[in-house]
Amino acid sequence: MPALDRLLQKSAMTAEEIGRLRKAYEVTLRGIGVEDRDDPLAEIAKEIVEAGQAGLTDPAEISSLVVERLRM
Repeated sequence: MPALDRLLQKSAMTAEEIGRLRKAYEVTLRGIGVEDRDDPLAEIAKEIVEAGQAGLTDPAEISSLVVERLRM
């Protein structure tokens, strides 16, 4: 099971919120060149969920924020 799905399994988020986070996850993984979902970098799902819980709603904005954090 992908990391994001494990984190969202017991989430109280709406289907719309989960859809946005899934899109942000895919955009982010493509943006950093990760194709293998078993790659340790695929664990960025936690960062994506945290950004969504912080109130960000735009998948591109979430992705940009997470990529920026990865560069630190």
